[in-house]
Amino acid sequence: EAAVLLATRLYERGKLSLGQAAELAGYSKRTFMELLGRYGVSLFNYDADELADDAQRLASYRNRR
Repeated sequence: EAAVLLATRLYERGKLSLGQAAELAGYSKRTFMELLGRYGVSLFNYDADELADDAQRLASYRNRR
């Protein structure tokens, strides 16, 4: 369980990729993704600025169509 907690926190902080964290925890990616949900950790590690940038790019793309 300690390895799962460590992997979860390192993934949450962006120190490990999903695959790396799953390997550290000793699970497949799919199982580790399910564990993240149990620990309340999002699969999507975007901050507000990144989300705003993505939304702006999407709006710009749609306007060109």
